[in-house]
Amino acid sequence: MEWLERMNRAIDYIEANLTEEIELREAASMACCSSYQFQRMFSFITDVTLAEYIRRRRLTLAALELQHSEGAKVIDVALKYGYESPVSFARAFHALHGITPTMARQEGIVLKAYPRLSFLITIKGAEAMNYRIETKESFEVFGIEGIFRVDGGGETMQTPAKLWEQSIAKGDVKRLEACAGVLPSFVSRDLHPVHAVCSYRKTGPDTFPYMLCAFKDEASNTEGYTSVTIPAHTWAIFPSEPHPWNQFDETIETLYKRFYTEWLPTAGYEQVDGIEFEMYGAKDGLNYIELWFAVRKA
Repeated sequence: MEWLERMNRAIDYIEANLTEEIELREAASMACCSSYQFQRMFSFITDVTLAEYIRRRRLTLAALELQHSEGAKVIDVALKYGYESPVSFARAFHALHGITPTMARQEGIVLKAYPRLSFLITIKGAEAMNYRIETKESFEVFGIEGIFRVDGGGETMQTPAKLWEQSIAKGDVKRLEACAGVLPSFVSRDLHPVHAVCSYRKTGPDTFPYMLCAFKDEASNTEGYTSVTIPAHTWAIFPSEPHPWNQFDETIETLYKRFYTEWLPTAGYEQVDGIEFEMYGAKDGLNYIELWFAVRKA
């Protein structure tokens, strides 16, 4: 229950500061995690980014203020909810509500309202969630690194999925596979040579590193690649059911969501610095995934 209390304290802070500047690090500290972890957890749990939630809440309150305060000027409401000009406010308002701010004053006009979020435990059924807890000594990986924004923005490559897509198309994944050594003894023999690791170092409050990686051993050729040492950790490992390739996106999304919404709130563990592995394997002609989360007792 402590996990839920921390998340709700973070929401309390956000709601109390919708007319002020919201410090994401402050919100994250109330949830006892990094800004990156908090934004990532929020997205998986709610299916909306934290930035979008804040935008929707501000525009919901702005619409109510315009509707119920006859003397409120559009420019004043715009500035109150963080918009630098009536033009930018009108554009955002129309994108959400489908009307201009001035039209919001009309009787009978239809507006959208996004309520405040609260985190609760819900009973979702009796479907089992397979996992195992394993402690592993330090090991090394190497590979192709990208730095991404949590909100998916930026001028260059926007998502890890695009890094995979471009690396496969250019043959970089095949080359990395050829440079990999032997799989270490602490992983399944069914795993492929190339996997992915996320958040293994700090890059900024709103960014995270993601690497297409292989395990490093004496036979590995690491020239031209980024190498990373993964410290000793306890890992919560969640394997998927075997699945055909066309079900990959749905399978990995479901694993992440169930970890954050079902296992983490009740298991008595907390995630360590957001470190995650996506391990890919094949068995009996079907694919499977293992998600590894670095954890510690709460």
